[in-house]
Amino acid sequence: MEHEDVAIREASSSTDPPQPIQELSPEELRRQRLTIAIIIAVVLFFLLATLASVYYLSLPTTDTERIRDIFIIFISLEFLVLGLAMMILIVQLSTLINLLQNEIKPIIESTNETTNTLRGTVMFLSENLTEPVIALNEYLSAIRQLLITIGLFRR
Repeated sequence: MEHEDVAIREASSSTDPPQPIQELSPEELRRQRLTIAIIIAVVLFFLLATLASVYYLSLPTTDTERIRDIFIIFISLEFLVLGLAMMILIVQLSTLINLLQNEIKPIIESTNETTNTLRGTVMFLSENLTEPVIALNEYLSAIRQLLITIGLFRR
């Protein structure tokens, strides 16, 4: 049990401590807010354009051709939104792949290297320390038992 605790402490001390999460600088925070504001403005623009087109195309003088045109506009706006969503998903996927390649993979490799080092250390200690001590204890116990049997040593 003690050997396992020592091995765990050795393994944990050989890895680097986790890096603290960096806070955004005021300029990056401002840039993020600007990006969010632009996205909201674009969505509101499309929403207002859609409402205006529905209003003007649904006046009493509108015939069925205009209603058809309204549905075509709705479908094209839907495809536009789906295309935007697909672009966002592709960017997120590339970010995830980048995270896996540049952050997770080195951590796994470092852990594997630490495990191999620890395995080598344990094998070295077993061969050069534990086995000789056990053999010495066997010989001393045999000699002691021999001395007890002969009567030169008492328990």
